[in-house]
Amino acid sequence: MGYRLSKIYTRTGDQGTTGLGPKQRVPKDHPRIEAIGTIDELNALIGLLLAHSMPHSLHQSLTPIQHELFDLGGELSIPPTLIIQASQVQALERLLDNLNEELPPLKEFILPGGTIPAGICHLARTTCRRAERRLVSLAKEESINAESLKYLNRLSDLLFVMARELTRTAGAKEILWEKHR
Repeated sequence: MGYRLSKIYTRTGDQGTTGLGPKQRVPKDHPRIEAIGTIDELNALIGLLLAHSMPHSLHQSLTPIQHELFDLGGELSIPPTLIIQASQVQALERLLDNLNEELPPLKEFILPGGTIPAGICHLARTTCRRAERRLVSLAKEESINAESLKYLNRLSDLLFVMARELTRTAGAKEILWEKHR
């Protein structure tokens, strides 16, 4: 394993910059740092979700996703590193298809919520969408890994379906959006 921090503060960011890759510094509000930060927020929300009781299969699915999100942050931290692969996007698609098979078809939009874990999962979904938007913004300025963008897109869909599954397995009801109530 590489370098380990023995001291958490370094003072190198006190002037509003942060390090990328070997010897590159950028402003802390750079689009790349915004994307990395939002992916970190998403990972923290998934960690919060994992602290709650849920079906074992969902728990087992989310832990590798946390590692992959950390990999994605690493990929963005050391350009032009490519870590996220098409096979990881395909794995999310398979998981998404399997989970969605068990759920009733949607005829209306549902409101976020249902249970505390489902609500956290919805919050993770919206944060994932924001991470995706941050990556799109970055892609307008710099080259990014197209698979990373696909990964976040599929992950947000997966988190939506997982929220529905968490509501279902808890025996709670989904709240349908009432048009023209």
